[in-house]
Amino acid sequence: MGNALRVGLVGIGNISGQYLATLPGLSGVSLVAAADLDPARQVPGGRMMTPAQLYAAEVVDLVLNLTIPRAHAEVALSAIAAGKHVYNEKPLALSTGEGGEVLAAASAAGVRVGCAPDTVLGTGTQTARRCIDDGLIGRPVAATAFMVTPGHERWHPAPEFYYQPGGGPLFDMGPYYLTALVTLLGPVRRVTGLASTPRPERVIGQGPRAGTAFPVAIPTHVTGTLEHENGALTTLLMSFDVWAANLHPIEVYGTAGSLSVPDPNNFAGEVRVFTAASADRQDAGWTPVEPSAGHRNAGRGTGVADLAEALATNTEHRANGTLAYHVLDIMESLLRATETGTTQEIHSTTPRPTPVP
Repeated sequence: MGNALRVGLVGIGNISGQYLATLPGLSGVSLVAAADLDPARQVPGGRMMTPAQLYAAEVVDLVLNLTIPRAHAEVALSAIAAGKHVYNEKPLALSTGEGGEVLAAASAAGVRVGCAPDTVLGTGTQTARRCIDDGLIGRPVAATAFMVTPGHERWHPAPEFYYQPGGGPLFDMGPYYLTALVTLLGPVRRVTGLASTPRPERVIGQGPRAGTAFPVAIPTHVTGTLEHENGALTTLLMSFDVWAANLHPIEVYGTAGSLSVPDPNNFAGEVRVFTAASADRQDAGWTPVEPSAGHRNAGRGTGVADLAEALATNTEHRANGTLAYHVLDIMESLLRATETGTTQEIHSTTPRPTPVP
């Protein structure tokens, strides 16, 4: 293992399989232990511990926190108290209050906080960012971001947590889209929006509990407008109430053209551009852009390797706690705006992470 960052995984749920598939192929990291409250859950070849044992283990340098959202802050704080770096699944925490505690504790302990999503480190979002930074569409003035689905209960065997605080389309899927938008356009300074809960009850569609009904405690259709610090305006729609739509995940509109950005829930995907210079040609249309930045063939866990490299080179890791906190602040403020019918100022900010070559 050499000088590899030794990772202890907490929370062997659905998403853990994707991390377990990626981690063995990453340089600079090594999975050395795993823990879950359910002793029946195991990881192949992993040294199983209780969560408390894993936090205290000298063989663990970083705790990979893949628990459900309401446990993110508690697990992170326990890891930090034991002197470990921590990398959370998204969101960073249920609230900015909890997220602030995590960042403050990490700062006091001299450890780092990373947070998903790391999909923005792939060729899709990074190639799109390079197009913007190279001026291919001029100055960005607006964007759209759409994530619509009928709901996760159709495929997840235990979907209740998606419909409790910390879930819903905004907190579950919003981090992918908002992290991509901040990466592309920079931080957000104010938001406004509306939300609704069309169906107060959902029914599990698959697994041993199929047919079981459960209540919905959060908005499942959220729409908003974001004003970025650079003046660009983003229209955002996040919904668990749409059966079908012809909406592209993200588009960015500039003074000299438009940019089509692939699904930020994936690492790769086709980037396309339409430039004003070509608008009057008979064959005018969207032109694919060859991947020119970002990690190729990346998977979930790439952000952990990026953190390990940053530790080795004493630089800032890209999927960092400050960025995740700003995204959490945007989501929390947007929900507050929907409840109060007001525009909400975003009190946090974050630098755009350095681009991935």
